[in-house]
Amino acid sequence: MKRSTFLILSIAGVYGTILHAAAWSVNNFLMTGPKAYLTYSSSVAAGAHSGMEECKFQFGWERWNCPESALQLSTHNRLRSATRETSFVHAISSAGVMYTLTRNCSLGDFESCGCDDSRNGRVGGRGWVWGGCSDNVEFGERISKLFVDALETGHDTRALINLHNNEVGRLAVKATMKRACKCHGVSGSCSIQTCWLQLAEFREIGNYLKIKYDQAHKLEMDKRRMRAGNSADSRGTTAETFHHVHATELVFLEDSPDYCTRNASLGHHGTEGRECLQTGKNLSQWEKRSCRRLCTECGLRVEERRTEVVASCNCKFHWCCTVRCEQCRQLVAKHFCARRDAAPTAPNHIRRRNKGHKR
Repeated sequence: MKRSTFLILSIAGVYGTILHAAAWSVNNFLMTGPKAYLTYSSSVAAGAHSGMEECKFQFGWERWNCPESALQLSTHNRLRSATRETSFVHAISSAGVMYTLTRNCSLGDFESCGCDDSRNGRVGGRGWVWGGCSDNVEFGERISKLFVDALETGHDTRALINLHNNEVGRLAVKATMKRACKCHGVSGSCSIQTCWLQLAEFREIGNYLKIKYDQAHKLEMDKRRMRAGNSADSRGTTAETFHHVHATELVFLEDSPDYCTRNASLGHHGTEGRECLQTGKNLSQWEKRSCRRLCTECGLRVEERRTEVVASCNCKFHWCCTVRCEQCRQLVAKHFCARRDAAPTAPNHIRRRNKGHKR
């Protein structure tokens, strides 16, 4: 009992704000399910963490930047949001858990899991056959579904949407897998290849799901029929709606709030004080427009602050075998969103820039 409680708390710590109802749900599942699943708890926690880190990367220069409040994935006694952003959180978290379980399986961390060799020996295409050690995504999918979907204890439309988006994340892991091959033949002629499937980099999965986020589909529910709650009529309405939704398509139920302004009750911090990008090497157009998106379009001004940064420089290799560097200090200009009526925080090192409010 103590060991199980410790593992549950570990998972809850990664999710950050998972509430008691959900924690009970996972605990109840582990207490009644196979004890072998306790082995996977640390991988589930690590996978959820990697999913949220990827979320923060993908939305780093967006008005909504995957704050800690986004970690509320579970059923609780008040209505949860079912926005476009929530759909991404469910998908990337589910994908992270499945990805980590699959990767750890391939690394031999689990006694009950090994390579997927179910297709070995079959002809895969012209000049190549299946072989080698494919990543066992079927294992990762099965175990992650048991853990992640167990957090969803509701039976309403929002619960079905969350479960659907969880599945979208798992399908993304499969969709981005890559074929790796090894050549065989006389003198390296590569007359035949042995190929296997391996996981893509998790960043690629994040990019894939970000596109799905941009293309997410809003479900239009018949509110008159939905007032019936969990009645047969309500379930029928939900089933009809999901019948037209593709398995790989993210879905949401309600429009996103205004992320420009702070809303403590919803856990939104607004964009005031956020850093944005104006200059720098290899910036994408989306990054270059971040100051306009986060500041001016939200009624804020762009404030430049010069910050002293200490970094290693003039590094030299010394025989044998060390690298010695000097510590160099330099002023770096960074840009932040600030209220138009706010006074500069450091007059000696700030140059104000105001491009005007764009509606």
